[in-house]
Amino acid sequence: MRPVKILVDSCSDMPKAFRDRYDIDYARMKTLSDGKEQWASLDFEYYTPKELYDTMRAGKRVLTTQVPMEEFERIFTKYLEQGYDIVYIGCSLKQSSSVNTGTVVAKKLAERFEGAQVFCVDSLNACMGEGLLGIRAAEYRDQGLSAEEIHARILKDRNFVNEYVTVHSLDALKRAGRVKGSAAFFGNLLGVKPIIISDANGEQTPIKKVKGRQTSLQEIVNLLAESIEKPETQTLFVMHADSEADAEKVREEILKKIPCKDVCIGTIGPIIGASIGPDAIALFGWGREVTYAV
Repeated sequence: MRPVKILVDSCSDMPKAFRDRYDIDYARMKTLSDGKEQWASLDFEYYTPKELYDTMRAGKRVLTTQVPMEEFERIFTKYLEQGYDIVYIGCSLKQSSSVNTGTVVAKKLAERFEGAQVFCVDSLNACMGEGLLGIRAAEYRDQGLSAEEIHARILKDRNFVNEYVTVHSLDALKRAGRVKGSAAFFGNLLGVKPIIISDANGEQTPIKKVKGRQTSLQEIVNLLAESIEKPETQTLFVMHADSEADAEKVREEILKKIPCKDVCIGTIGPIIGASIGPDAIALFGWGREVTYAV
């Protein structure tokens, strides 16, 4: 059996420590701001998180791209030449068409690398929701499963990722087309904060609204506490868009309410950050099956 390489993309926001621990690589997307195009590095190689989010706070829009075809050709070829099969777990197709582009490139390379397999998986998630599936896939790999077996299992697992997000407003998400326009009634009404999930179809969907920032932070912790399963086996993730102090407070609340193995704080990367806006806080863990859909 051929060895398996697990890939994610710039939407995964997976911290480097976890990419290194689980031997995961990623396909890069791009950002465009003030006419300058740059690779969307999960390690913020080209600008700092503060620079990214301050640009948005100043009212400037940061545009993003899917994974370019040439980037897929580069990273797929790199590992196929080393004898790997590949499982690429990409951002939800409701938010990016990268999985479709990856599939086209994989079919093209199949003619060159006879017998190799490349599976491109719609994660139905983004940010560390996609990242959790990448880690799960790496665990399957380390158990000795083939690329085909990993692909089949991830398709079953993807609706058990639980995501709860709060943002200051829906403006950035709405401009980027990441949340349905029908959700506009949540608006920016006098401190009302939306709570967003990744629904069963991979849509970013507001499910409720609460009054005030602190209430919204408490609510996402409560929602995760209600839905999580086997927390003692899990590392939970608190991801933030240049709001580390709030992320630390949320981590403390999680540790009070959820008997988990650990809580990791990470930074929301350039692609998701450009879409979700400054000061967003997002929680991720494994829990009950997500069945809600709009």
